[in-house]
Parts: sequence; C-alpha cells; structure tokens
Amino acid sequence: MDNTKRVSLTMAIIPILSLIIFLSVAVFKYDASPHIPLIAASVVASLIAIKIGYKWSEIEEGILKSLNMGMQAMLILMIIGTIIGTWILSGVVPTMIFYGLNMLSPSIFLVATTIICSIVSLATGSSWTTAGTVGIALLGVGQGLNIPPYIVAGAIISGAYFGDKMSPLSDTTNLAPAMSGASLFDHIRHMAYTTIPAYIIALILYGIIGLRYSGGNVDPQSINIILDTLKSSFNINPILLLPPALVIMLVIFKVPAIPGLVGGAVIGGVFAALFQGASLSEIIEVAHYGFVSETGVELVDSLLSRGGLDSMMWTVSLIITALSFGGILESTGMLQVIAQSVLKFASTTGSLILVTILSAIFTNLVTGDQYLAIVVPGRMYKESYEKKKLHPKNLSRTLEDAGTLTSSLIPWNTCGAYMWTTLGVHPFAYLPYAFLNILNPLIAIIYGYTGFTIEYIDENVQAQEV
Repeated sequence: MDNTKRVSLTMAIIPILSLIIFLSVAVFKYDASPHIPLIAASVVASLIAIKIGYKWSEIEEGILKSLNMGMQAMLILMIIGTIIGTWILSGVVPTMIFYGLNMLSPSIFLVATTIICSIVSLATGSSWTTAGTVGIALLGVGQGLNIPPYIVAGAIISGAYFGDKMSPLSDTTNLAPAMSGASLFDHIRHMAYTTIPAYIIALILYGIIGLRYSGGNVDPQSINIILDTLKSSFNINPILLLPPALVIMLVIFKVPAIPGLVGGAVIGGVFAALFQGASLSEIIEVAHYGFVSETGVELVDSLLSRGGLDSMMWTVSLIITALSFGGILESTGMLQVIAQSVLKFASTTGSLILVTILSAIFTNLVTGDQYLAIVVPGRMYKESYEKKKLHPKNLSRTLEDAGTLTSSLIPWNTCGAYMWTTLGVHPFAYLPYAFLNILNPLIAIIYGYTGFTIEYIDENVQAQEV
C-alpha cells in the first residue's frame, strides 16, 4: 500500500509552516539556537504522521534512516575538530598563516583564496576538508590583512564548493548523476556550462573587493606583531606544511575519508611532540577540548583558540535534530506530496528547471541535508524530465547547481553548520559574499528559460543503443 496517498497537501505543509514560525521566533527574535525549534517541528510532524495513520515505529524508522545518512558527516565533524586542535598545537596552522602573511597581498588575497581552495577541493573532492585545513589558515591570513572574516569566508566557500562540485571524487558529484541516470563524466562536463561562468564572475568580484583593501589599508606594524607572536609562540618550520599535503594526498589516492582524516589528526599529534615539545597529555587534551592560545595578542588568541572534539558537539546535535525532522517528512511522504503539487506549475523546460532548483533549496532548508536535497527532487522530477525528452544530465546538473551549492548557506543544514563551526562565521554573514553559490543557481535558471546548453535526448541514438 502506498502510504503517501494518505497525505494531503495541507497536512504536508503544516510541519513546514511550524518550522518557519518556530525558527523565526527563536532565532530572529530571541537569538536562540535552531535546535529546539527543529525538535518542536519534529513533534508537529510526528503528530501529523500519526494522525494520517503511521505508527511510531514507522516514524522512528524514518528518523533512524535519515540519521544513518548523516552519520558519516557527523563522524567527520568530530575528527575535523581533533585535527584543528592538534594542528594548531603542532604549529601546522600557525605556519600556514605565517607564510601566507608573508606571501599574499590584500589586493590579490580574495582571488588567491578562492583559487587555492578550488585546487584543494578539486584534488580531494571535499569542501569540508578544504575549509577545515587551508580554509582556517586563509581566514587567519585575511584577518592579518584587515579583510573582514565574513568576506574571506565567502571566498573560501566559493572555492571549496567549486572543487567539491566539479571533482569526480566528490560524493555529491557521484550522487546527482546516479539520481538522474546520467553518466558521471557527462554530468561533470555539462556542469561546466553553469559553473565556469559563475566562477569567473566570482573571481572578478573578489578582485574588485580586494582593491578596496589595497593601498595603505593594512598596517604593517600589525602584521609584524602577528608574525612575531607566531614565531615566538611556535617553532615555525616549512616541514609543518606536510600534514595538510599528506591529508590531501590520502584523499587523492582514494583512502576513505574517515581513516584519512584520523591519520591527519595522528600526524598532527606526532608533529606537536616533535616540533613543539608537547607532551602526550597535552596532545590528548587539545584533541578533546581544543587549543587555547594565551599569547596576549588578541587577534592571534581569538584565531588560534579553537578546535577539539567538544567544539563540534553543538554542530553534531544540530545535525541530529535537522535530520530527524527531515527523516519524518521524507519517510511519511510529506515532501513528495509537496513536490508533486509544485510540478503542476512546471509546464515548460524553464519552469521545470526553476521548480527543481527551488525544490532543492527548499529541501535543504527543511531537512538540513544536502544529500536529501539531491535525492528527493532527483527522484521526484526524473519522470518529468523524461517526458519532456530532456537529457538526464540536465537534471543532474540542476540538482548540483542548487542542492550542493546552497547547502552551506543555511545555518541548520549539515554543511552550513559545519562551515559555521569550522570558520567561526555565521552563514548569514558570509552568504552575500559566497558569490559562486549564489550565481550558479541563477545562471541555471537563465539557461532553463533561454534554452542555452539545454540538451535533449537524441531518439535516433537511443534507438540504435536499444
């Protein structure tokens, strides 16, 4: 029996409206965390599900299934916390900041930040690894150059998600064509049409912003204070650049993310002992509770006092609450009912692509998970693309243009929560400067309505293949 047939559109919308109201009151009026609003919305969704005939065991199964999808992300989060702590203690992050301040000027910094993060994420297929390693160092360099952290974070996000989106090593890059029926490399080539223009425009905008911070805005004395503080507090050595290089190599050689990142944390601990003379108890303490900088220089202390397993627990609990809510909506068919209702407005190719993008963003907002933002719209709209004889790579590209790229802009989404915790900048603060993530969906919509790069199924070729 198809349980989704018992869900009316009105019933499906009630939990969504509840979440919007709860979040608006808690987050915007009382400046509270989104955890409790998400739990409250989950209660509403559960009550609706029970009213339409679901048993608690079925609802719980949906929650656990959703949590299972995010389990790897939560484990990675905790490991990244230990990496940040051990890499600061070992001098890895201070060394990256030290050399970055010596090499990068304000005028080219944002462009260089975007390109560096692009290269690392292309090589690793991971925006999270990029932000948690070179991203943190670049944030420190930007602060040293007097560039606001929210602008730097925007450049880091743009670069990290460019590589994450275009790399064949990325999980989302493999998931999207799997949902649509396209081949991986067809999908990547087709994404270039929307991603490359957005990337070029983003670099131009970062270059223009960078010009505002050149020509005397940087106080050389402040930079020298930071450099001297780092040099006096840590043993700065080029060899300390090896740990991030090794982690990147592990990912390139397809070592699974979790053991590869654990290896990065272990290397950080070993280097802390070898180069900074840290004891085993200090290494364990920092891996668990994070590094506390006490140099007396406020900028350095605020930048380096971070990391540790405990620092990620707020984010992990947020992911759990968001995925629980999303799991209820997905497993009880509420999301599918909403998507089917929206499809009534998708009469043309342009409107179908617009609906796909809005649905992916909507799923990111209400489920808190980028994988669901690819899976749910992909599963719901595949038949509609086929009916319009649109090539599957159009759907896979659109899923990534919106599902992958908007996930980091939402504070309670797994990606937004991770970036918020790792970079220490609220997603709503860096959102206006994450140019790639904003421009890419807009370009996809323009292409949809103009027909530019939209490809259709060649029925002659299809007949020959059959």
